[in-house]
Amino acid sequence: MRIGRMLTVAVIAAGCALVANGPATAHPAGTIQVRNHKPDVRVPFVSRHAGEAVLDLRAAAPGTDWATRGAESAVVSIFVDGRYAADLVVSGAQPLARQLALGRVAAGVHTLKLHFAADRSPVDRASVRIDRLRVTTYDKRDPEYQVLRFAPIMYGRNVPELGSRFQSATTDVPLLAWHEVTPAATPGHTVLTYSLIWSNEDGGTNTPALMARWGRTTDIEWTYAVELDEHGERVPGSDTYQAANHQTLHYTGAYEGDHPRLETCTSNNNMCDVVDDPMRFFLSTLPTLPAGQPREHLMDTNPWTYRIMAEEMTREGKIEIPSPYAVSTPEVSDQRNYLYAAVSKTTQGVNSGSSWVGVALGVKLTSGDTVHLSHHVDPAWSIQRDVPAATTVELPAGTTLDDIAAVSVHRIVVGTDTAAPVQVTALSRGFLLSESYLPGSSFLNWTGNVTLTPESPSAVVWTR
Repeated sequence: MRIGRMLTVAVIAAGCALVANGPATAHPAGTIQVRNHKPDVRVPFVSRHAGEAVLDLRAAAPGTDWATRGAESAVVSIFVDGRYAADLVVSGAQPLARQLALGRVAAGVHTLKLHFAADRSPVDRASVRIDRLRVTTYDKRDPEYQVLRFAPIMYGRNVPELGSRFQSATTDVPLLAWHEVTPAATPGHTVLTYSLIWSNEDGGTNTPALMARWGRTTDIEWTYAVELDEHGERVPGSDTYQAANHQTLHYTGAYEGDHPRLETCTSNNNMCDVVDDPMRFFLSTLPTLPAGQPREHLMDTNPWTYRIMAEEMTREGKIEIPSPYAVSTPEVSDQRNYLYAAVSKTTQGVNSGSSWVGVALGVKLTSGDTVHLSHHVDPAWSIQRDVPAATTVELPAGTTLDDIAAVSVHRIVVGTDTAAPVQVTALSRGFLLSESYLPGSSFLNWTGNVTLTPESPSAVVWTR
């Protein structure tokens, strides 16, 4: 990143403005407050070059609580020079760092407007407090420019049977976005793929299976992909999106500049390329997924997403009533009762269709001989995919890292045993959630080479 071409900006607080040319900090006079029935907050900024703008801020909304029905959030609508850019859904009194895209801006002076969107805010009397406000513009000479230039604008969900026309302010809210770059089939071309994390999915995979097979109850999906030629231009007709029933369809919708417009239009957060929702989410796609990491790595680096995830489960009644027997049932208990881990493995031969073999993790505690398994009672909840994959293991309430004596891997048969060996090479990111639902320290960092077969289906790979 070339700092000299980045633009930082005026932050208005307490009637003053601050303009800087390096990375911006919060205005020393205090925070910006965006309130209902109060004038919109206007922040001037100057862009030295035309390019794609990104907004960094920290926001909190005291009086809101994502775990409480009717008090989930307050929403701020953000405008650039009168153009509607994005909605920011804010929940909780703890300030959270967020990064949004603003789209293309010309060189010169601009005005950022922050408006309390009472029509879509469950708590319309909350005050949204914002600090550390910063706008950065990336021009054609910046390596990040292409990633931002083609990023999709995502509209919210308004499926009638799932709630109000502003349902993305209370359920399945978009949290994070990122990009990945891969070579295209044509030499010199690349493919940009964009993905999104929602707080949950109201349809699709059931909650216990999400925890076992994916290691979380958020929803993570790729949303849009486009091929770029050797000059960094869109190859006409190459862009696709993930449509209903996880179909890959060619994009035929409208563009805003080079940004396609997509809408979340199913209960499991698949896309449509026709937009009619009033809420607009333009999350920054600057983050990317490091090689060898599961997709949940983006949640790990934004730990507040685990709190939002858990609070939505609680509010929607998807957490079973605490009991001494909860650990032995497949229903999801308090999400602080789980070990969150990731496994890297390779299955030899074909591993699809009605018969396949998966892998489950097992945890033995210092207090007994029981091995708690990630897939609980359903073999189909074991891990089938051969990429770094996250999972969880439910443990008795109150378990600490010091209580974990051993971690094992298990070959699980679905249907008829295909006899395929499974080679396990790594376990990583083993942590529990803290009292405030944030990831604790990770203790699990095993690498090796263990082959699981029908004759030898289990192996202990970590011991205290």
